[in-house]
Amino acid sequence: MAMLNAGILTISDKGSQGRRQDKSGPVIREELERIDSNVVDYDIVPDEKDVIAARLARWADGGKMDVIFTTGGTGLAVRDVTPEATLAVIDRNVPGIAEAMRARSLEKTPMAMLSRAVAGLRGKCLIVNLPGSPRAVRECLEVILPTVPHAVEIIKGEVTEHTVQGARVIKE
Repeated sequence: MAMLNAGILTISDKGSQGRRQDKSGPVIREELERIDSNVVDYDIVPDEKDVIAARLARWADGGKMDVIFTTGGTGLAVRDVTPEATLAVIDRNVPGIAEAMRARSLEKTPMAMLSRAVAGLRGKCLIVNLPGSPRAVRECLEVILPTVPHAVEIIKGEVTEHTVQGARVIKE
């Protein structure tokens, strides 16, 4: 597998206005450094469905990214619209990713059941919604990141056999 090219999109009204430092985006970048990956683009946008959807579509359709990780906007607040924006642009849902993240998070807190995060494909790009908290981002990536390179290989048609060896081991 070639290097994994990723995008990181933080969804935060205050962050996009420069009134709050993004702490979750850097955690994603740090976790991606543990696997063979390259962060192609990073940005912060407000909690606006159309803005989020447009950015996800542009990045996914640009062909430079294998995976886009969003952080923030997955809860129950009125302005939490990241799942709706993601569902508006994906071609196919990949529910197991969000299910695995919620299952891991439920081991830590019952509040995890309030997450509405989704994951799916737009063309040959995997889009994964992560929570907004740095701690929760790290916990979720611990469970899904070992499978992401293999998922990308399948999406790109580089691997057709589903073997245990396909999952990558994260460097300690």
